[in-house]
Amino acid sequence: MSRISISHRPFSLLPLLAALLIAWAMPVPTFAAGELPAYLEKVQPGDLFERADRFGEPAGEPPIAPVYRGADLLGYAYLNSDVTSSVGYSGKPIHIMVGIDSEGVVRGFKLIDHKEPIVLIGIPQAKVVAALNSILDKNMARVATGAERPPQVDIVSGATVTVLVMGDSVIRSAVKLIRANRLKEAVSAPTATAADVKTVDMSKTDVADWRTLIGDGSVRSLRMTVGEVSDGFRQASHADAADRPETPQPDDRFIDLYIAPVSIPAIGKSLLGESGYQRLASRLKPGQSAVLVAGDGAYSFKGSGYVRGGIFDRIELLQDGQGLRFRDRNHTRLPTLAAKGAPRLRDIALFVIPEDFGFDVTEPFELQLLVQRNINTHDKAVLPYTLGYNLPSSYVSVEKAVAAIPATDTASAARPSTALAPMEDQALWISIWQMNRVSIAITVAALLVLTAIFFFQDWLVKRPVMFGWIRRSYLLFTLIWLGWYANAQLSVVNVLTFVNSLITGFNWEFFLAAPLVFILWAAVAVGLLFWGRGPFCGWLCPFGALQELTNNVAQWLKVPQIRLPWGLHERLWPIKYVIFLGLFGLSFYSLALAEMFSEVEPFKTAIVLKFAREWPFVLFALTLLSAGLFIERFYCRYLCPLGAALAIPGRIRMFEWLKRYPECGTPCQRCAKECPVQSIHPEGQINVNECIYCMHCQELYHDDHRCPHMIQVRLKREKFMALSTPASRGEAPPKTIVTHNGVPIKPASTTAGNPL
Repeated sequence: MSRISISHRPFSLLPLLAALLIAWAMPVPTFAAGELPAYLEKVQPGDLFERADRFGEPAGEPPIAPVYRGADLLGYAYLNSDVTSSVGYSGKPIHIMVGIDSEGVVRGFKLIDHKEPIVLIGIPQAKVVAALNSILDKNMARVATGAERPPQVDIVSGATVTVLVMGDSVIRSAVKLIRANRLKEAVSAPTATAADVKTVDMSKTDVADWRTLIGDGSVRSLRMTVGEVSDGFRQASHADAADRPETPQPDDRFIDLYIAPVSIPAIGKSLLGESGYQRLASRLKPGQSAVLVAGDGAYSFKGSGYVRGGIFDRIELLQDGQGLRFRDRNHTRLPTLAAKGAPRLRDIALFVIPEDFGFDVTEPFELQLLVQRNINTHDKAVLPYTLGYNLPSSYVSVEKAVAAIPATDTASAARPSTALAPMEDQALWISIWQMNRVSIAITVAALLVLTAIFFFQDWLVKRPVMFGWIRRSYLLFTLIWLGWYANAQLSVVNVLTFVNSLITGFNWEFFLAAPLVFILWAAVAVGLLFWGRGPFCGWLCPFGALQELTNNVAQWLKVPQIRLPWGLHERLWPIKYVIFLGLFGLSFYSLALAEMFSEVEPFKTAIVLKFAREWPFVLFALTLLSAGLFIERFYCRYLCPLGAALAIPGRIRMFEWLKRYPECGTPCQRCAKECPVQSIHPEGQINVNECIYCMHCQELYHDDHRCPHMIQVRLKREKFMALSTPASRGEAPPKTIVTHNGVPIKPASTTAGNPL
């Protein structure tokens, strides 16, 4: 979305502008490899181990560094992002330094670096880090061997995705290091005795109905009522959550949850149908598995994390002590089940299990459901429920083992061999767009409506009452649906992160991964060419809509409106340009620091988090809105760095849609005095850098009772019409001849003596 480099290649201005404007804070994620030495400088040994005083030299791949107290080896330090993926909501890795001793016990950790916007300028970082305290002093060696389940991190409302990614990355990285025998003095993984090798019997392809699939264990289910879940919260000492049921009746269905491995041919063909299974088979690589998860009831297993962050935060696949939370790139939504007699379920999801998880469908696994209930506005209680699955023996072929196999290799040796044809997985952005069809359709329809408003503006502004209702209705849609519901509030952070992505690596797929934001920025790019920044600032900005609507209410309540003198107003509006240029320059020094200072935007507080933040942020946002009650769009006029960023390329608009008369400004000042944001100079010209395209000046342009020019036109027209009548020319009006049945009737004569 950068506007600074517009003038570099004027002959390719249009595609460059479009590329610069379709900005989203999702630069290409990089999998950190071998970054431990650089990050060791940012942490003290004592942060990871009590009374530790020095680090040894990092070694190995991925690198780990010994940690000492004097000559004693206390354990090892490693960077989670060196070992496993730790990409968060921002699309960038979350770097955590972890201290683990030779027994596999996590002794400490420190959050080193991240780009999570919700933490940078929202939820306190200390609160997010504290959510991982359940991992401390946990023996990951027991998790690695399957003796214990992975510890559950605490859920932080508003940062669920970030916390889950952080917890998963720490646990999975520790387990991987232990299983790879990277900890020098760790308990060596035991050597397994000769074990039978189990593989999937690909010859079994019989299609079964729903009742059979449930009866033979091909499909496993977990069913709970609202009352049972409330009792569970009460037994877990969460009485507040127990008193907040999803429905008032305890016997109501809370959830019916189903799971089945549809990469097994017979199960897949039964549940997906022949064509559906073949499409899945073409996507899977040899040895790769897929599971179907379906549910119905008052509680959805999907949750809200996948909508914004791409992570299904309410379910987790567990096997051999490792957990996998599915991402939207692994997900395909299904409308129905193909099995005869299958119920109609609200949520049906097909998940392809990533190859690097090492999943073995022939071994027992579990699907863990995290039930979340709000305790208050900011906090949630979480209760885990587990749905176990063991593939029925009828689908498995067993071969007797002939030799001992190291435990670390049993998973790969026993991995089922399938005949599924390899094919590249569907692009992530395509899956996301498919999941958001409804939201995309609503957004596109709204943009088409706005386009029609602009193209037929002359017809609309001649009907000011109707146009007023249309504008207020559109602003309500922008605020409630686009802002508070869809969270599609554009921000100056988009500008800064886009420029950073151009430097660190650019990939269109990651911009396409946010459909509504991509569509809005594309619309803004086109709007700049036609109308300048007005379409976004005046119609598509949720916070701008909130300001205007609250000011309309204030005017209706007779709150006095303040109109700043032109000289003062002209000197205040450059402030937003100074703020933008300051943030832009700061981003080259430190993007994280620039993102923190971009809190000058109240968008996160008022729109994304809906005022659920610490009081200083709420007070700041409310102060700006309060100022807007007296000075319409106070923040837009003087402080908004995003408006300044849009105004810079807005100067290149190709058309002039706002009409003016020669008399405008000299001598007439009507439009300049009535412009809601004072974007019209006393000389009469419209400053497109400040115009929000509210079209109030166009209402006046056509109003022959308020616009002096149009008043003169109307008076001349009325005078001409008056002069064009016969009476005005001194002529007798034409006589009227009265007839009866077509025969003229003479009027009765009158005399002084005989009035008849």
